[in-house]
Amino acid sequence: MIHPIRLLMAILSIVFLSGPLSAQQATSGGSTATTTIPNDLTPEQVDDMVARMSDDQVRAILLERLDAVAEKNAAEAEEREDPITEINEIWAEMVASWTQVIVTVPNIFSAQADAFKNFSTTFGTTGAFTLLGLILSVLVVGFLAEKLFEFLTRRWHEHADVGDENDLWGAVRYLFRRFCREIAGLVVFYVVIRAVGRGLLTPEQITYAAPFVFYLIWIPRLGAAASRFVLAPSKPHYRLVNTDDHWAKYLHRNLIGLLILVGFTLFLLHFNRLNGITSGETRIGFWLNASIHIYIGVIAWTAREGLSQMMLGTDPDHSKFDEEVAQYYPYFAIGVSAVIWLLVEFIVAQRNPSSLALLVNGAHFTTMAWLLIAPALDTLIRGLVGHLQPPMLGEGPVAERAYKSTKRSYIRIGRVLAGILVILMIARAWDLDLSEIAGGGDESGSKIIQFFIIIAVGYILNEVVSLWINRRLAKEQTAVEQSADQEAGEGGGSGGSRLATVLPLLRVTAQVAIAVIFVLLALGALGLDITPLLAGAGILGLAIGFGAQKLVSDIVGGIFFLIDDAFRVGEYVDIGGTMGTVEKISIRSMQLRHHRGLVHTIPYGEIQKITNFSRDWVIMKLKFTVPFDTDPNKVKKIFKKIGAEMMEDEVHKDGFLQPFKSQGVFDFDDVGMIIRGKFMAKPGKQFTLRKEIFNRVKAAFKENGIDFARREVRVAIPGLEDAENLTEEQKAAVGAAAADASRKAQNPA
Repeated sequence: MIHPIRLLMAILSIVFLSGPLSAQQATSGGSTATTTIPNDLTPEQVDDMVARMSDDQVRAILLERLDAVAEKNAAEAEEREDPITEINEIWAEMVASWTQVIVTVPNIFSAQADAFKNFSTTFGTTGAFTLLGLILSVLVVGFLAEKLFEFLTRRWHEHADVGDENDLWGAVRYLFRRFCREIAGLVVFYVVIRAVGRGLLTPEQITYAAPFVFYLIWIPRLGAAASRFVLAPSKPHYRLVNTDDHWAKYLHRNLIGLLILVGFTLFLLHFNRLNGITSGETRIGFWLNASIHIYIGVIAWTAREGLSQMMLGTDPDHSKFDEEVAQYYPYFAIGVSAVIWLLVEFIVAQRNPSSLALLVNGAHFTTMAWLLIAPALDTLIRGLVGHLQPPMLGEGPVAERAYKSTKRSYIRIGRVLAGILVILMIARAWDLDLSEIAGGGDESGSKIIQFFIIIAVGYILNEVVSLWINRRLAKEQTAVEQSADQEAGEGGGSGGSRLATVLPLLRVTAQVAIAVIFVLLALGALGLDITPLLAGAGILGLAIGFGAQKLVSDIVGGIFFLIDDAFRVGEYVDIGGTMGTVEKISIRSMQLRHHRGLVHTIPYGEIQKITNFSRDWVIMKLKFTVPFDTDPNKVKKIFKKIGAEMMEDEVHKDGFLQPFKSQGVFDFDDVGMIIRGKFMAKPGKQFTLRKEIFNRVKAAFKENGIDFARREVRVAIPGLEDAENLTEEQKAAVGAAAADASRKAQNPA
């Protein structure tokens, strides 16, 4: 029993030798005494002391030391976790760093002079000038080789100088060929100076020459080529961005100037480090870095009009969000520059060698560049989508809305992919392995990265589902659009397909399912226990099932109506005396638009019977009242002729399924004979055809001397031969008879 405890105590004692050790010694009588253990005990002395202790004494010492260590760790953890304390510490470190900047101002020129002195000492005065001469010679050779390459490939240049300024792809091809030509020249320049430099310069000389060429020549020239590709300052008709000549030239000039300043900063810091001047001796890097960020702020503020034009682009379907991004982009650029400057100052204040090495390599400049490029990538995505998206399917407002919705889906997917690209490039600049972090290398970082990955995947999946459904709806819903004549009718328009009815519900259901699933997965990735959420959802479902039986009845009824294909969006239906066109359906109810504009919302559970006026075909029967002496066969021929003419009419023939024809005498009344005609038409076409048939029948009757029967009152007066010689009593009798006949006609009962 004693041996394991003593062994454990010996190990712990060795661990805790740095602090005084006290314990309560238990006596046989139950009293305790304090034992002070010296700090300078050797492991052998500790083992000997533990061997002479009782088990209770060992346990007491162990418990006291563990409690002390736990209290110390808790205090340190609490101090570390206090955000106010951390902010104060960070601020104090940054203030100390800025104080050092002020203190070292007098040392800037002297320290820089020391750097050049050390450089001269390394190579000697003659050697230093020799190195500069060799570098200049190598650059001249590389420049001549580049010009020779351009001369030998001048035919390619002439071909590249031809482009169609009115065609986007023609402009892109021209600018891309010109960009490739410049890059090819730069590659020749680089290969030649690298080969010649390795032959003329020693490895020690190359250590100084390589950063000079890379930072002050290669980076500015590469940036200039990229700027000419995008801004085309001297070729406005080929310009890819929406900005005028003034701002294009301004941005091009200042972009090159900014790259030269950045390259000079990185080269000078590298040069000082090679010559033994540390960043603590002279804070010239602070001033150069501050000048870069000030320069960016000046460019963004001065060219805010041109930058806003460039960010908005030429897409006529831009959204309010696009307008706001374009408007605030210059201020965003200024804010990014300020934040990156503060980040650099924070890293410098921490004095972490690995982080400082990343700054020397330009990680912060890479980060700032990608953050500033991100909105430009959004403009590029919108431009590409506008030109690469397939043409609009169908015609009319529905097809146009679907086209715009599809375009926005493409743009949103492109934005997510562009955001992922920017994050990966920034992580690469700071040497962060996101895959390792996501795999569990850093627990907190792993959770955050997994969270955003799940959200991004769910968002892209949601947009893909919406994209597919919107394109299908564009095909299916185009036929639902009604003409002006149909809208002025009494309903009965043709409906959409079954897919046009089901797809909106499918879209909502899929989006809700995707949102719920991926939100739960994302919360689980953060370490939150989603079991209570799932249990709560199950309980909520049961509560809805028991407490909202009417809602369940509506939903189930709607499902079976859709399965039975009882109605479709755009069809004209009658539900218990409520008539209208099916305008919108949801999980619980449907909306009917009456032809007079009224909207009726009807839950599925209240529907007992649906009468559909728009399914497959419609028969219209028209009644015409003619005098008794009219020849029915003559009317029949007239109807037949009208039907034949309309079947050959390019405007109306597509609306008929069967031509207009006579059904003979249908009935008699006290006015005349009722002759009926009928035709079969496609749903939604019947009212236009009916109006045209009425017009043609009226014209044909007039042409053939047939009048429509009108209600008349005839009064017979015995012995009267001339109606003009009526007495006053006879006129009164005629008026009374006419009034009595009219009263009977209005009230037959």
